[in-house]
Amino acid sequence: MKHLLLTILVFINTQLIIGQEIIEWRGPGRTGVYNETGLLKEWPENGPKLLWAAENLHKGYSSVVIANNSIYTTGSNGTEDVLICLDMAGKLKWQVPYGRSWDGSYTESRCTPTIENERIYVSSGLGDIACINANSGDIIWSVKASEKFSGTYGRWGLAESLLILGDKVFFTPGGNITTMVAFNKLTGKLIWQSESLKDEPSYVSPLLIDRNGKKIIVTVTAKYIIGVLPDDGKILWKFDFGSLIDEGGRNNHTNTPLYENGKIFVTSGYNHKCVMLNLSENGQSVDIAWISPVLDVHHGGVVKIGNHIYGSNWIDNRMGNWVCLDWETGEVKYETEWINKGSVIAAEGNLYCYEEKTGNIALVKATPEKFDVISSFKVPLGTGPNWSHPLIKDGVLYIRHMDALMAYDIKANEK
Repeated sequence: MKHLLLTILVFINTQLIIGQEIIEWRGPGRTGVYNETGLLKEWPENGPKLLWAAENLHKGYSSVVIANNSIYTTGSNGTEDVLICLDMAGKLKWQVPYGRSWDGSYTESRCTPTIENERIYVSSGLGDIACINANSGDIIWSVKASEKFSGTYGRWGLAESLLILGDKVFFTPGGNITTMVAFNKLTGKLIWQSESLKDEPSYVSPLLIDRNGKKIIVTVTAKYIIGVLPDDGKILWKFDFGSLIDEGGRNNHTNTPLYENGKIFVTSGYNHKCVMLNLSENGQSVDIAWISPVLDVHHGGVVKIGNHIYGSNWIDNRMGNWVCLDWETGEVKYETEWINKGSVIAAEGNLYCYEEKTGNIALVKATPEKFDVISSFKVPLGTGPNWSHPLIKDGVLYIRHMDALMAYDIKANEK
């Protein structure tokens, strides 16, 4: 009888773990597409209603995530990255330093917290990672991961939003010892370390995909797009992404890949060609489906709506156009100038485009025919570049601008 009860309890616990929801960077599946309905189809002339604003936050380019009836983001106090917790009205509940900030140029935090139930996982600009209690802000465990594995850095430190699967949390220090490592998410103890590709990490937050029942982590290092087995860290394949750089370009990669039905799309700015890869049925190899020089996204991400990819490209560090490509062929449907490049998310068939230069936000119909701006407005608060990606949750649009967070009501009135 005891054995039967134990078996039942283990089964129930396993099912709970499998069913746990992960709240993370760029929403469900890291796609940038939010499963929201009943949103405004157009905005008032001066924009949707501002519900509240939080100012004087520690500065950061992190997005926000929402769980446990709280809002979480990160910032830097100058020497340490800080996890910030606000209530749903934007009032500070607590904040806790958790790791060393990047000490070069652009020291502001970049990591968006990853949340599973009452645990939050974060990384810092110098590669310190931590698990923190979501209710109290107490640090459960922390590891100086990049230091531990002699990891290397790009010119702007690290920007990885951590990935979780099963009992593991994954991090990409790069360097000569390893490429990716997995820690036990409850204890911080090392589970595995992959082989080293002798390559630097990029600024990409990895993507977990499923190919015919096989889980694979897809991420980008300075030179390669790679597929890693989450169970043991085996690198299944690598693609020489660095070879697709155009004259005068750079290998500074920031964007999480897109995946659907055996196709992996990866884009990077600085005159770097984007690529669509075909993943084999068994997940063991990739080949090129198509390549395009048009959609080289700086750091604003991309979304897939229907059979099309939407994002903004890089002309130089201050300018870029908005682009739509065909998912299957890479055919350019449009390339349109609108103020400047920026980040993009989507919900209910519309794009939410947040240009980085002056903080204008546009509601755009997601159609390959044209870049069709329905409504737009400019955020009134914050300093510096508008680099944080927006979030939509329960009919509220959250916009971070460095040291300010604004919440806008975009839910349509019920009649």
